[in-house]
Amino acid sequence: MEHLIAPSLLSADFSNLIKDITMVNQSEADWFHLDVMDGVFVPNISFGIPVIKHIKTHATKPLDVHLMIVDPDRYFADFKNAGADIITVHYEACTHLDRSIAAIKSLGMKAGVVLNPHTSVLLIENVIKEVDVVLLMSVNPGFGGQKFIENTYRKVYQLKEMIVQSESKALIEIDGGVDLINAPKLIEAGADVLVAGNTIFGSANPMDSISKLKHFSE
Repeated sequence: MEHLIAPSLLSADFSNLIKDITMVNQSEADWFHLDVMDGVFVPNISFGIPVIKHIKTHATKPLDVHLMIVDPDRYFADFKNAGADIITVHYEACTHLDRSIAAIKSLGMKAGVVLNPHTSVLLIENVIKEVDVVLLMSVNPGFGGQKFIENTYRKVYQLKEMIVQSESKALIEIDGGVDLINAPKLIEAGADVLVAGNTIFGSANPMDSISKLKHFSE
C-alpha cells in the first residue's frame, strides 16, 4: 500500500483557512489532520467543533480528527455531526478504551488510539484488532514545530510486529516533527500515514512539499 499524507491544519494560516484547505484538496494529500486541544490534557488550546464544521464544508478529503482532550467520549457524536471521518483518542485519556473505540465505530467513523512518546505500544495489545489506526506521537503533544523524538523508529518496528502477528488491519500513523529526512525512515520502519504541519505549511511551495513526502522513494 502506498503511504498516506495527512497535512496538519494546526500549522495552516487561520486568517485565510480556505486557501490552505483548497491547496490540500488540490494536492496529493490523502487526509486532513485536525488537532483538537483543550488546554487540560495538553498545555494548549486549538480549535473545536464549529471550526471543523466549516472545514468540512470545503474539504474534499477525509477529516482525521485527533482528540487531545480529557473525557473525549462525551463529544464523539458532536464530532461525527461536525464531519469527522476518523477519530483518534489518547490511550492516556481513556479509562475504558474498549468502550471508547466501540462508541466511535458505532457512529460510523473509523477509530484510532494515540500513544504519547513515553507510552509503550505493548499497552494496546488487547485492542490492536479493534482499531483502524494507531497514531504514535513523535513529539510530546500540545505544540507544533517540536523536534522529532528518535525513539519513534523503535516503536514503529515494535508496533508493526504486533500488527502482523495479530493479523490486525490497523494503519500506523506518525505525528510530530515529520520532515523530508525522517519520512523515508519512518515508512521503511513500517509507518503507513505521515502527519506533517510545518514541513508543509512552512515551506515556500506547500503542494510541492506534499508531493515530495508522497514520492520520496521514486
